[in-house]
Amino acid sequence: MRVLIVGGGGREHALAWKLRQDDPNIELIAAPGNPGLAQLARCAPVPANDAERLAALAESERVTMTLVGPEAPLAVGIVDRFRARGLPIFGPTRYAAEVETSKSAAKEIMGKGEVPTARAERHTDPDQAKRAAREFGAPVVIKASGLAAGKGVIVCQSMEEADRAIDSMLRLGAFGAAGTELLVEEFLDGEELSVFAMTDGTRVLPMLPAQDHKRLLEGDRGPNTGGMGAYAPVSIGGSMFVDEVVTRVFHPTLTVLREQGRPFTGLLYAGLMLTSQGLRVIEFNCRFGDPETQTLLPLMDSSLLEPMFAVATEEGLAGASSFSWRAAHAVTTVVAAAGYPERPRTGDRITLPKPTKGVELFHAGTAVAPGGALVTSGGRVIAVTAVAATLAEAQERSVRGAEAIQFEGRQYRSDIAWRELSRSPGAGAA
Repeated sequence: MRVLIVGGGGREHALAWKLRQDDPNIELIAAPGNPGLAQLARCAPVPANDAERLAALAESERVTMTLVGPEAPLAVGIVDRFRARGLPIFGPTRYAAEVETSKSAAKEIMGKGEVPTARAERHTDPDQAKRAAREFGAPVVIKASGLAAGKGVIVCQSMEEADRAIDSMLRLGAFGAAGTELLVEEFLDGEELSVFAMTDGTRVLPMLPAQDHKRLLEGDRGPNTGGMGAYAPVSIGGSMFVDEVVTRVFHPTLTVLREQGRPFTGLLYAGLMLTSQGLRVIEFNCRFGDPETQTLLPLMDSSLLEPMFAVATEEGLAGASSFSWRAAHAVTTVVAAAGYPERPRTGDRITLPKPTKGVELFHAGTAVAPGGALVTSGGRVIAVTAVAATLAEAQERSVRGAEAIQFEGRQYRSDIAWRELSRSPGAGAA
């Protein structure tokens, strides 16, 4: 089998790693890839959002299937382009991907499906948005409606902060086209969980819940980022919780999308909040999340490739079995660049440790400089995933791996999974 992986980040590196585990003889092509992916795949210098060139590459290479990692190619309709040319591809169409690419559309879909979520209003006028924020009261959440690379959500503790956030989006264009419309949203207090589900548009194969850590600094302080680490499994996300998410979130959402003429195929990711009033959906993503993918795939015992191929070829998941998981714990620590998330610095030389059993280094923002040195090329540089029998051991090994990665100005958190570890002294038991 020959598979084209679109993207060049840590998520795509982890997906390539898992596909190689599923089929050691698989041939992988990554576009554009990265130095870590290059150890598993042949990299092609084609941008991830150039759908025409990627389709031409898939045809010339006669790939069996294409797997889309990031959201940007899905937003520009890569799946539509591939299907029009008869090329199997894993991911949703441009119209179906609006469940992520338009937060306003996602709210409408959830409303029609009676999916539990936060109350919100959409606005394009800054004065009206400010009036709405005052009606909601502080704290209040201001969200850019479009894609903003995981940074378009601002939790405002005061009206002054809300005013600044609204002005930054609607008057100053801080998020470009993504922020020309925004949501003023009710603040939800609770604990966040991420749940992925593979779907053929009707059937759902849920994965283990994971918990992302979005704040830059330990103790969940500092600015919001794309994610500084994750862990799984999560004790409050057991089988009954997953069943509730499938029943109350995934199935109603997929039903509405089908009724609207945009059936969703691929990977649907629900960002959830467990509040005192129950389950609430914060957002949807239309693809594998980062860094949760790097956490979950090393725990997956069953094949990812088989059901993914069934979805990509439109055969469907009628005969697919549920995913199975190792009786272990995984912790992912993200090592980020100096200046991340506001102004990540690139070009710093990276020194990597020797390989360690049970610890995987997934490259996200790395490049090879002239002369052959590995250097930083993005905000989140490398994700260090450790798998162990206990959560405490997995955390310790992940942090040790992060410490061993050397470059100037590196940033990482040493407390990933702190909630789980503080929940119960026995949380580390497998």
